[in-house]
Amino acid sequence: MIRYSLRCRSGHDFESWFRSAEAFDTLRSGGHVVCPECGASQVEKALMAPQVRPARRNAAVAPPPPASSPAPEGGAAAPLTAPASEREARLAALRREIESKSEYVGLKFAAEARRIHSGDAPERSIYGEARPEEARALLEEGVPVAPLPFLPARKAN
Repeated sequence: MIRYSLRCRSGHDFESWFRSAEAFDTLRSGGHVVCPECGASQVEKALMAPQVRPARRNAAVAPPPPASSPAPEGGAAAPLTAPASEREARLAALRREIESKSEYVGLKFAAEARRIHSGDAPERSIYGEARPEEARALLEEGVPVAPLPFLPARKAN
């Protein structure tokens, strides 16, 4: 996995993870990499600096990640605190919109996406989970998929 710092044509900076440089290029050329602030699909890599992890003994003193409450049935985990930034608020809004307008298919995502693409299942918006090799295979088959910038509710705790 590789994390890229990205910038849209409007100058908004954001980050996203990709399986490889090729995966980024494929998704970007297909218009699947979009700015979370303005929705622009004209995105370029920004100047990046390497991130160095602290030694294990120092990692223990790092503050724990923010806690969240258990996910309501069929919904996303609700944070205990308000979003720390406008970007977090926008990501939370994006998550709510995706979850309200799409069907969660869980670990069956790759199979269901193929069925929809081939016409064997009704066309609809879905989201779920796929291993990186499954996502790559879907892209190679021409099935339009894109990674979401958040974890599924069952993995958010």
